[in-house]
Amino acid sequence: MLRAILRRGPKDEPAKAKRKTVAAAEERPKKAGLPKVIGPADAVLYGTIIALIAFGVVMVYSASAVFAAQRYDNGYFFLIRQGIFALVALPLIVAVARIDYHRYRPLTYPLLAGVVGLMAFVALGFGHSAGGAARWIALGPIHIQPAEVAKVSIIFYLAYSLSKKREKIKSFSVGFLPHVLVAGFVMLLCLKQPDFGSAVMIGLLTFVLLFTAGAKLGYILGAGLLTAPIVYALIASSPYRVRRFEAFMDPFGTRQGAGYQVAESLLSYGSGGFWGVGIGDSLQKLFYLPEAHTDFISAIVGEELGFAGLILLIGAFALVFARGIRAAFGAVDEYGTYLAIGITMFLGMQAFT
Repeated sequence: MLRAILRRGPKDEPAKAKRKTVAAAEERPKKAGLPKVIGPADAVLYGTIIALIAFGVVMVYSASAVFAAQRYDNGYFFLIRQGIFALVALPLIVAVARIDYHRYRPLTYPLLAGVVGLMAFVALGFGHSAGGAARWIALGPIHIQPAEVAKVSIIFYLAYSLSKKREKIKSFSVGFLPHVLVAGFVMLLCLKQPDFGSAVMIGLLTFVLLFTAGAKLGYILGAGLLTAPIVYALIASSPYRVRRFEAFMDPFGTRQGAGYQVAESLLSYGSGGFWGVGIGDSLQKLFYLPEAHTDFISAIVGEELGFAGLILLIGAFALVFARGIRAAFGAVDEYGTYLAIGITMFLGMQAFT
């Protein structure tokens, strides 16, 4: 049902009119001049994203000030850096939103090839290492993680390829296998770094977009069943991943080892109660909770703003997710639908995992 709705669009228009709309949309990138597929800005989405960016800057400062003062002798170090990123991101968001997304089609394969090259460079050991993994490319003070760009490039590749092959999407050799092989190769490069989480996310994004495009459910379920024992073997064969899994399942039982960080984060949530202790007043960020300003910043949000603050934060991300799905339903063609679904799922997975 979902796939049928997405492929039909928001309105049950006549098939002839729908074909004209799609054909016109596909011709637009070939015409000179300003982009034509630009509807009114989604004020709710814009406002929510700006609010989340501003909130993120504030919380990064709150969670990092003590650490930055000790490490860099400047409590404003991460505030300044995050503020610069935000000031660069905001005009970019507006600029990218003004571009007809069909203009991205010719960039699909160059982007994918470039990302694969960067990931191979990192996987071969030439990247910047941190925390036992070589996942970054250092460009002065800026570190780029190719796996993050790979997630976006996979979305663009799948949206482009699936929309081109929409008439043969039910075919195993045309509509299913090539996309799984490309995604699988990128996943292998992620595992080589090693970056297990990014590999899993790329796999999930691939299955979601294949399902949305109308690939046979049996193929998707079969691939999932084949993947499950591989995932188990990857976890079981790595002592580090086994410890991470045990820490997740029993954080307080492993608190003296791998579960320390998870246990301390849970204490942060508990300390915040319903209303929180107030912004800037967290005790856990005083070197009790490692990576308080990065991986576990949500625990500091829970401690300082409490359950109420977390609910508002989750609600904001849920609103972004809902508006993204709304954009997918309103797209004029399959390419736009798949892009919107992929990007929305990517943001949702990043926010809630």
